[in-house]
This record gives sequence, structure tokens and C-alpha cells, in this order.
Amino acid sequence: MVSFGRLLIVLGAALIVAGVIVSVFGRLPGDFVYKRGNFAFYFPLMTSIILSIVLTLLLWLFRR
Repeated sequence: MVSFGRLLIVLGAALIVAGVIVSVFGRLPGDFVYKRGNFAFYFPLMTSIILSIVLTLLLWLFRR
């Protein structure tokens, strides 16, 4: 049960970091936006890559 608690703490910290990054930087250069008429499609590719790297590093640190 202790490892589950640590996992929740790591995920919470990662969400906080992701929220700060998104609010500071907004849309990153690798994020795609397609607008046509009243339709808009947003695909945050670069944001997803950065979030994946941050989560990987955090999980790697906590598993050591």
C-alpha cells in the first residue's frame, strides 16, 4: 500500500508540473492546431512528449 501512495504522489507532482508548463508556455511550437470554419482540432504533440519525458524521469527517480 505504501508504493501505491508514492505512485499517487508522483502522479500528482507530475500533474502540477504539467499544469505549470502549460500555463507558462501555452501552446508549444510542436502543437498542431487545425481550424476550418466552426471546427477546430488541437493536437498537443510537443506537450505530450515533454510530459512523457517528465513522467519517465520522475518515475525513474522514485524507483531507485
